[in-house]
Amino acid sequence: MLLSSLSVLAGFALLIWGADRFVLGASATARNLGVAPMIIGLTIVGFGTSAPEMLVSAMASWDGNPGLAVGNALGSNITNVALILGTTALVTPLSVRSETLRREFPLLFAVMLLVLLLIMGGTLGRLDGVLMLSGMGLILFWMVGLAKRDRRDPMAAEYAAELPPSMSTGRALIWLAIGLAVLLASSRMLVWGAVNIAHTLGVSDLVIGLTVVAIGTSLPELAASVMSALKGEHDIAIGNVIGSNIFNLLVVLGLPGIIRPGPLPMHVLTRDYPFMIALTLALFAMAYGFRAPGRLTRVEGALLLLAFAGYQVLLLYTEKT
Repeated sequence: MLLSSLSVLAGFALLIWGADRFVLGASATARNLGVAPMIIGLTIVGFGTSAPEMLVSAMASWDGNPGLAVGNALGSNITNVALILGTTALVTPLSVRSETLRREFPLLFAVMLLVLLLIMGGTLGRLDGVLMLSGMGLILFWMVGLAKRDRRDPMAAEYAAELPPSMSTGRALIWLAIGLAVLLASSRMLVWGAVNIAHTLGVSDLVIGLTVVAIGTSLPELAASVMSALKGEHDIAIGNVIGSNIFNLLVVLGLPGIIRPGPLPMHVLTRDYPFMIALTLALFAMAYGFRAPGRLTRVEGALLLLAFAGYQVLLLYTEKT
């Protein structure tokens, strides 16, 4: 148990560091190739902050633990909205000014409904996984086109300010390779330790994925959102979460369908997916801003945190019954 816990803690620490180095190298490489800051922010940075979830999901599925992978995908989305945005809004209220984000809110709902239709039968098949990954490809294509058209979007200036310092392409590629290698090794450590802890405690892989693994792999988003909010880059703080949730549903959840297709854990459709939808609807009602710029207040942030705490209690209760 001690060795497994140390493996999980070391895995989390290395995942965060590896994701940061990966984003640094990829962003610098893209900038040296003349890619616009908005495109880098919407694609490369979004991909990098979701890389821990993706690699943990792939590794868990490969090792025969798809429940952990599914729990990681859904649990990360719940954590992103309730814990990360709740904490960030408590630090400083968030305003939504970007038209890009106002378009991404409905896109997130469309993705949730699409994935729900695919898994409604209680199974996650290989075709479902292929459709999810294909959907992500189409969304990335759409987002790149959007970034090229909306050059005056407030997010463009925020992303430009967040790009790493200039570095040579060779050095950037080295950091990219190091980050990817560390991500692969640390995800293996994390999955091994988490599975052992689940078996020792007698809880399901799904619950470990929804709690310990989801919170740990969401730490890069927490750090990015809080730091962005403190700098006044509110659109990035919310945009990181929306983009990450879309990525989790289409890629992180799609990977176990391709690698290890099979039936979904029992509570996914009756407890976890409905709770995720309800949280996203609450975020939409709080932050969208139908006639004026949207705003997420400290009170609403506290409510999101209470919802997260209530969900943890619900997990413990349903796991025992």
